[in-house]
Parts: sequence; structure tokens; C-alpha cells
Amino acid sequence: MSETSESAAALGPRPSLRERNKARTRDAIRSAAMHLFQDQGYVATTVAQIADAADVSHTTFFRYFQSKEQVVLADDLDDVRNDILHTIEPGLDRFALLRRIITDLYNVGHDDEWASNPARFRLIQTEPALVTAQQADADQMLVQMRGVIADYLGVKADDFRLRVFIAASAGVMFHVVGNTGDGEIPTLEECLEALDLLEEGLPV
Repeated sequence: MSETSESAAALGPRPSLRERNKARTRDAIRSAAMHLFQDQGYVATTVAQIADAADVSHTTFFRYFQSKEQVVLADDLDDVRNDILHTIEPGLDRFALLRRIITDLYNVGHDDEWASNPARFRLIQTEPALVTAQQADADQMLVQMRGVIADYLGVKADDFRLRVFIAASAGVMFHVVGNTGDGEIPTLEECLEALDLLEEGLPV
């Protein structure tokens, strides 16, 4: 097998024409939305304007996104994240497990052009409606994470110690993400350093 063939095989099967067309439509809607947000502001931009700029119908817009908020927040990585959370090798302690999860999820987002878009990140961090919607999405993610970590560690999902551990860890991560300055995406090193401090008992 040639080097080119090996590279293609490593990437998996090529998406179907239908899947490629759907991806192009999603990208067109996102691109149109971001240009409008930049030109006239997030609040002033309507779904109808986004659909018109993307050259799609109002109905087509809602076939791809539930709301204007989800145009920004959705990143098409849910399946990848789910695979990561359920394919971690056994035997890690709770902090090693968190480091693995944070590292793998960070790298997946960093490697995705839309998820790592700086303008998108700044918008999520500074637009009140998106801050609220992002918090709701994060709360749902924490519920999923608690179930996964509980199964991994062999404890009940409603175990008080587990809930406190996850709440403390999430609070530290949210602080790092929300206080990078000028809406910048934090580095993986910053996230892991914060987790190190938590494991050390939060020394000052």
C-alpha cells in the first residue's frame, strides 16, 4: 500500500456526497452568522438574516440548528467526546482520570477548526445570551461526566464525595476558561496546572 493510500485509510472512509453537502450547508450557515455578528452585533442579528445570508430557507436553518445560540455553541463533536469518555483504559485514579479526559477533550476541540475558532470562543465568553446557554450545555455535560466517572471508579453517581469532587474540578476549569483575558482560549497546560493545584490541596 502506498503512503497516500495508508494516509487515506487512517482517515477512515470518505463521507458520502449527502454528508459532504450537509457539512457544507452547516459551514455556510455558521460563516454567514459570524459575519453578521461581526458587522451588526449578535443581538441585532436574526435567524432570518442568517438564513438569507447563507442562501438557505428558514426551514433549512432549523433543520441544522435549533436556535441562533446553537449556531455558535454546537460543534459536531458529541460523538467523538462520547467515544473518548467510554474508551479510557482502566486503572487510573480519579485525578489521573480527569487529566486524561481533559487532555483528550481539549485536543479534540483544538484540532477542530470550528471548535477552536477564536472569534467563536470570544463570543461565547462575552455575549450574555450565549454565556447562559453555554452554562446550560455545560451542566448537561457535567451530568454525563458524573455518570461516566462514577462507572469508571465503581461508585454511585449520586455519591456525595463524587459530586463534591466533580463540582470542585468543574469550578476550577470554569474559572480557568472564563478568566484567560480578552476571550482567549486557555492552553492545555493552564488547565492541567489548575488541576494539579486542586490535587495538591489548593496551596497558596
